[in-house]
Amino acid sequence: MKVSPQAALEKIKNEHAQLIDVRTPAEYRAVHAVGAQLHELSTLNPDYINEQILAGRPDRPVVLLCKSGHRASIAAQQFQALGCPNVFVVDGGTDLWDEQGLPVERGNAVISLERQVRISAGALVFLGTLLGVLVNQYFFIIPGFVGAGLVFAGVTDTCAMGLLLARMPWNR
Repeated sequence: MKVSPQAALEKIKNEHAQLIDVRTPAEYRAVHAVGAQLHELSTLNPDYINEQILAGRPDRPVVLLCKSGHRASIAAQQFQALGCPNVFVVDGGTDLWDEQGLPVERGNAVISLERQVRISAGALVFLGTLLGVLVNQYFFIIPGFVGAGLVFAGVTDTCAMGLLLARMPWNR
């Protein structure tokens, strides 16, 4: 169930809901809601959720937060599959939480994962095209592959390049 940032804050205060941020460590370091615990989406699985987050209390309210709400919705499905009845996703994520003036902690700014994907995809298309023109036409496979990956990402709402970039050292 989606809730506004303000409603999420009320659940945290009044119902002692646990606030979980599922973004990458670098995104979390840049800005996060005060009191949010980092549990990166890529680490979530049934055992991890049961042991590290719920700790034997599946009925405890959990509020999930990411940049805009998409990754938190994916995480919510995992919690719901475990039978957790009180799982909430902050609609608009950390971006809207911050815009509404709710308490955040700020650290070193980082380039968002979305921007890293656009930079990487653009660089690969440019480099592949340049090499295709100047070196060998087989290098045109690179921009073709990137284009196919972008179409796949748009259709499935998953991004392999984003998942790969999230594991890079600068995003840890």
